[in-house]
Amino acid sequence: IIDDAELKSDLAAAKPYQQWLDETQIHIAELPSEVAAMGPDAATLRSAQKAFGYTREDIEFFLKPMATEGKDPVGSMGRDTPPAVLSDRPKLLYDYFKERFAQVTNPPIDPIREETVMSLVSLIGPRPNLLDLNTGGTHKRLEVSHPILTNVDLERIRRIENHVDNAFRTKKLSICYPAGEGASGMRGALQRLCERATDTVREGRNIIILSDRCLDVERVAIPALLATSAVHHYLIRHGLRTDSGLVVETGAAIEVHHFATLAGYGAEAINPYLAFDTIQALLPTLNDAPTLEEARQRYVKAVGKGLFKVMSKMGISTYQSYCGAQI
Repeated sequence: IIDDAELKSDLAAAKPYQQWLDETQIHIAELPSEVAAMGPDAATLRSAQKAFGYTREDIEFFLKPMATEGKDPVGSMGRDTPPAVLSDRPKLLYDYFKERFAQVTNPPIDPIREETVMSLVSLIGPRPNLLDLNTGGTHKRLEVSHPILTNVDLERIRRIENHVDNAFRTKKLSICYPAGEGASGMRGALQRLCERATDTVREGRNIIILSDRCLDVERVAIPALLATSAVHHYLIRHGLRTDSGLVVETGAAIEVHHFATLAGYGAEAINPYLAFDTIQALLPTLNDAPTLEEARQRYVKAVGKGLFKVMSKMGISTYQSYCGAQI
């Protein structure tokens, strides 16, 4: 009869696991600070908000309480809005994904009382073979403590190859296409995007940043959720998904439901740059407003709380389990 502690200590001491982690684990917070993009002027910000479908309700009832109080606002237990598919108004793609769960008093996990088993840690980049026991300590891991990236964090990822011996190489792919092609041009634009993504991975780039920052009068953006899921599945079909990480830089993500759907369809990290720009413009209009840095942190914290809540209803305790699960 082998004692439990003896069995575990033998397994834990079989390989130098801690040494491997120390040598390969890269925390994004430890990388040198970078200069992030400046906030736009009022007219540019307003145009971007219109383009991405921001409403007054989004700013008043979602962004403002999240940035000032650090809380995910709760309207009802489930989605109480009418189905987007029946609406005669234009809707964001996220609205077509409705949350369905058993409305009971005891969810599978209580994210507040059982906080110790919950984690929002996300690993960005290639994933080594789980079954290969002989290559431990050779694969670098880029770790973020939270999947919502600030503008500075995104710049750190964009320029990471200058700091970690070329273990990571990033490439930004625009998800915008010429507005003149209209709605019918989106299918072709998606196909071109997916082909560019596979070529990028085969070139040895192991972090792809999907970005809609170049949206303007002449270019329209593919919805970030559609672009992310299309690239995610295209890479899976070509056997390349574990060779690269997916980061999404989008102006369309505002509330928790948006981040949860992006995560469910493969985004390992998300930078909601327009939400941060809107918060920056909002603060001067508020009484007893927090500093800009504090407001950003509160917003990120609120999104994190909301993601915990969504994951716990499904009995999922880590972001890595939720990412790409399509739940």
